[in-house]
Amino acid sequence: MSVQEKVDAKGGATENNDRNVLSKVFGGSVGRNLGLVIALALLVVVGAVTAGDRFTNVDNFLTIVRYASVIGVISIGITFVIIAGGIDLSVGSVMGLSTVVASLTAVQAAATQSSWLLMVVVALAVGALAGLINGIVIAYGKVVSFMATLAMLVGARGLAELFSERRTLIVSNRDFLAFFRSDLLGVPILIWMFAVVAVLGWFLLNRTTFGRRTVAIGGNMEAARLAGVKVNRHLVWLYVLSGATAGIAAVMMMGRTTVGTSTHGLLYELDAIAAVVVGGTLLVGGRGTIVGTIFGVLIFSTLTNVFTQNNLSTSVQAVVKGVIIVIAVLLQQRFAARPGGRGGRSKKRNTTPQLDSAAQQQSA
Repeated sequence: MSVQEKVDAKGGATENNDRNVLSKVFGGSVGRNLGLVIALALLVVVGAVTAGDRFTNVDNFLTIVRYASVIGVISIGITFVIIAGGIDLSVGSVMGLSTVVASLTAVQAAATQSSWLLMVVVALAVGALAGLINGIVIAYGKVVSFMATLAMLVGARGLAELFSERRTLIVSNRDFLAFFRSDLLGVPILIWMFAVVAVLGWFLLNRTTFGRRTVAIGGNMEAARLAGVKVNRHLVWLYVLSGATAGIAAVMMMGRTTVGTSTHGLLYELDAIAAVVVGGTLLVGGRGTIVGTIFGVLIFSTLTNVFTQNNLSTSVQAVVKGVIIVIAVLLQQRFAARPGGRGGRSKKRNTTPQLDSAAQQQSA
């Protein structure tokens, strides 16, 4: 081979390596998140052009994030469930039930005599208990997650109506309202709560054994079981986590609206799932990011604000949301069909997830 041919070959190999690196970067989480950032930026530009100062002022941006905070907390919990290959349709109803139980006269009276934190504990306990029931039915009862959580959706909403007698319960505890309607460094406390839950969710998914096992179960449940993960127990904890985030969202909603009612959280499960899917989490499980979920929530919240600022029909807004969801699912399918992607169920079954040594030492 001549010197020139060697140079050309080396140059071609370098170019191919550069292309492979770029492909990995933009085809991975960085590329997906970059696409979400661009989409969010475009919505901001549209809002600035069409609504002007009404949209671009700081108070409006805080309103957007505050509106996103409740759905955002719920979405973070659902992200874990979907990464593991499941679904939770009950979070909206569980949130409504939690607001009702925490707003009952007896609970508020006890909170007045002790501490307003009792209302928070009750809401969290109701959400976690509902998640525990979901997890047991799904993991040990072998009921499909769609049907189990659909049953909880109906049952929790019915219980909320029975407990409240279909009335709106007023939150009268002043300390509770003062905390959840306060600001910290000029930022509403609800936004701070969303930020804390998001950071904890990111850490739990990306820096702990719990997160790695969640991804492993979604990637290949049987391989995870053979590697030592106690799959059933882990699934139960995932649904408890999802229910607990619904409980957190419940106290945030009570603080924002000053009421507890069975109508709280209506269709929130659909908005949360849509945000998770748009954020890049695969519906079939095995891949997802908390950062992507946050961007998904902000995109829908910004979209709603743009429509509100321009006095546009909510029906048109629903259509636009539907189109965004369809596009996100189509992009997911295209990614999964790539040779370097997840490649469907057949390839996934032949791949053993890399788990930490602690998981491998456990019994199946």
